[in-house]
Order: sequence, then structure tokens, then C-alpha cells
Amino acid sequence: MHIASEPAILYFGTPVVLISTVNADGSVNLAPMSSVFWLGWRAVLGLAAPSQTTQNLLRTGECVLNLPSVDLVGAVNRLALTTGSDPVPAGKQQKGYRTERDKFGTAGLTPVAADTVAPPRVRECPVQLEAVVEAVHGLADNDAAIRGRLVSIEVRVQRVHLEESILLAGHPNRVDPDKWRPLIMSFQHFYGLGARVHDSALAGIAEHLYRSPDVDRARQALAQ
Repeated sequence: MHIASEPAILYFGTPVVLISTVNADGSVNLAPMSSVFWLGWRAVLGLAAPSQTTQNLLRTGECVLNLPSVDLVGAVNRLALTTGSDPVPAGKQQKGYRTERDKFGTAGLTPVAADTVAPPRVRECPVQLEAVVEAVHGLADNDAAIRGRLVSIEVRVQRVHLEESILLAGHPNRVDPDKWRPLIMSFQHFYGLGARVHDSALAGIAEHLYRSPDVDRARQALAQ
């Protein structure tokens, strides 16, 4: 039986992402988030407008989306109540956040240079996506109570780095979903994926049929 319900959040489960960006003083910010989805080589990020990550993205137009596996949950959790903003925004003060400038050190993670953008990649993350901002849209712009507090940022991936251990054998351009164990956040708690539960009709479609023109655009940019 279903009942009408009013949960405060509707975070039913999405991958955790560590977004690396560059601060105005040239230092690096690293922030965990999970409001993200992908279509082709594009991703849409849902972020609080005042956050340091958002401000860095709007100013520089660059980031790296680092996807941690389940074994990095401790590192992600150490970043959970930190912010690169100083002072801490009022909304985050209420939730117990503190300013932290050395995010990599706090998490115990290692920055490594990216190929196409200024922010570094996270060495320990099996998936690292270098990306640039393509569009920014406000959320709830028709609601005076929350207008200006949330943004959705469309980014275009222009370089993908994958740990060999998660690749499908014999296929350097395909991830094996039985090997890739992403860290998932559901209603503010951490989870991992379980075993495959059923064969998928969609899995019968050749993966190259989903190839986006952004892949060739990224390849051409790297060749220049």
C-alpha cells in the first residue's frame, strides 16, 4: 500500500563525484557531490549557487569529475562537512561545515595533473573526467523563496581516464560493469552496487551506437 509522503529530500541513489576546481588564489578545491547525471559525453551537475565549487566553475569554466569506488568511502566522508568558502555560508554553518583549504590533504588523496584543464585529477579514483562548462541554468527561478540558490551546470567531457582494472577484457574503450564498483549515495548514506540482478535488453545494443560527436571533438582538440 502506498501513502502520500513528504520527504525533505528525494535522493534515491546516484554516484558520488569528487569535483576538483581551481580557487581564485590558484589553490585547488575538491568537493563531494552526487546530484549528477550523464548523457553521452555531457554531464549535468546540480549545485548550490554560493558554493566554492560553483563559483570556481563559473569563473574558470573547468573541472575534473573524479568518480570514487566503494573502497574510497573513508576519503569521501572526510570531505563531507568541509567547504572551500571562507567564511562558511550561513546555510552550511547551520549544518556544521567548516572551512578547509587543503581538501586533498584532508581526504588523504593525491592530485595529479590533467591533460586539458587546470584542475588536477584524483589519482586514487578509477574514473577521471576532464570537463569544461557549456551552459549554466538557474533552478526554481520562478520561486522567489529559493530563486538564485541552486544552479544546474552542463559540462562537456573532453578527456576520460580509466583505471585498467575496470575495463572489459580486450576493450580499452569499454568499462566492465561487473568490475566497476561506484560509491553510491542514497538519502545521505553510502552504498555500493550489488550483483547483477537480471539480463538487460538494452545491453544487447552495441555500445558504439551511443557514441557522441563530443568524442571526436575531444580527440581533435587533443591532436591540435
